[in-house]
Amino acid sequence: MSSTLSATHRPRWSFPSWLVLLSAASVASLVLLPIAVIVSRGAGVGLEGAVTTLVRPRVGELLLNTLSLAAITVAGTTVLGVGAAWLVERTTLRGRAFWRSLLIAPLAVPAFVVAFGWLTLAPSMQGLAGAAVVTTLAYFPFVFLPVAAVLRGLDQAGEDSARALGLSAFATLRRVVLPQCRAAISGGALLVTLHVFAEYGVLEMMRFPTFTTAILEQFAMGNSATTGSLLACVLVVLCVLALAVERLARGTARVARTGRGTIRHGTPHRIGWWSIPVTAGLLLVLAGAIGVPVTAVLRWLSKNTDPFGGGLGMAVLATLELAAYASVLAVLAALPIVWLAVRGRRRGASIFERATYLASALPGVVVALAFVAVSVRFARGLYQTGFLLVLAYVVLFLPRAVVAVRSGLEHAQPALVESARSLGISSFGAFRRVVLPLMARPIAAGAVLVFMAASTELTATLLLAPTGVSTLATGFWAASDQLDYVTAAPYALALIVLSVPLSVTLMREAARKK
Repeated sequence: MSSTLSATHRPRWSFPSWLVLLSAASVASLVLLPIAVIVSRGAGVGLEGAVTTLVRPRVGELLLNTLSLAAITVAGTTVLGVGAAWLVERTTLRGRAFWRSLLIAPLAVPAFVVAFGWLTLAPSMQGLAGAAVVTTLAYFPFVFLPVAAVLRGLDQAGEDSARALGLSAFATLRRVVLPQCRAAISGGALLVTLHVFAEYGVLEMMRFPTFTTAILEQFAMGNSATTGSLLACVLVVLCVLALAVERLARGTARVARTGRGTIRHGTPHRIGWWSIPVTAGLLLVLAGAIGVPVTAVLRWLSKNTDPFGGGLGMAVLATLELAAYASVLAVLAALPIVWLAVRGRRRGASIFERATYLASALPGVVVALAFVAVSVRFARGLYQTGFLLVLAYVVLFLPRAVVAVRSGLEHAQPALVESARSLGISSFGAFRRVVLPLMARPIAAGAVLVFMAASTELTATLLLAPTGVSTLATGFWAASDQLDYVTAAPYALALIVLSVPLSVTLMREAARKK
């Protein structure tokens, strides 16, 4: 078997470790800044006050709601994401390139727009069931994308060897293929969990209270920031537990291919007449994730006599600019974090990667308020600048880039770098000329994920955007908050139209470079 799973192999790559360590520490410090602000505010109430505030039936209800929604959504997105990735990458399903692009399209539709569409179709669909349906449909691409990237690059030799040893097709899938997707699945599930913890728009529209909605209620009241900070601390604890569970689920096995020769891509499995129900199932999923909200948006758009007027054009430009800066900066910030976690030879090197997930579990408004507090006190010149808003995007969405980049680095063959070093190429040169090209597709996937999230982010943008700057998300929310759905419809449609072709372009570019 040319593709091996090794729990003990540790590639000895040299690299300017002090530079990587300093970069990773700087990124981790930026990410942990909002948490430090929240903890300092929460600590002001004292232990007795904290117990009085948190040990209440209402907090227990919020905890049960949050965990129930997270469990249902993770289970649903894992089934949908892994199943769709296997169908697209490893079967004879017709139009696989088409499906590959279409199945990431739900990322272009903000979750609150999906909720708006479903409430338009079925106003009674509220509570846990309604929230779970919307979050599952909106977030399953987080699992689909990394798993599909791994399945696409697997060596067929491993499966052939397993079949030659007498394993059935199902046993080969369970014992050979899925273990190599373990990191991608657990990473995608972690992203889904964190997004459920931080979700606000969907839950507010579905009238399903969780910690996030309660925190925003406290901050909206204006006189109970300490209670909101304490609830946010509980959310951080939940995030830490999610990280621990993901760590156990991922395991310690390394899955980089170490055998000689070139990779032989897998032969698609023939699914015959099963392609009919499979196609119908994929269409049903996409109808719920895209068709329902798009239909609702078009319905309101048809009633708008001047859909391209107002500030729509400026909002498009502002959204593109801010999201592009955020995606580039997030990928750059993810590189030293991932390098230390995957190739670091020091114990505890992965602690920086773990830190990146903490702040992302916080609602965007909490991160924004922390940035406002710090900038007003220590760097007033940064307050209400685009730079501060981009930094907030990086803090909120860095895990998306980290998960994608990590999946690429884990599958980069250490032997190729060692060969480059033996030819006299420096460590940085080997990284630039060997590792980065191999990681083009995961990096592009990470950039797409961050771009999608930044272009649809709402609460942090409302607080941190420079005066007079409106994005598509804030334009939609400003109109819909006034129940002016006719005015909101062009902004929602622009979000969808702009995001889909950009994501497809990035994915095709990554595939061409490979």
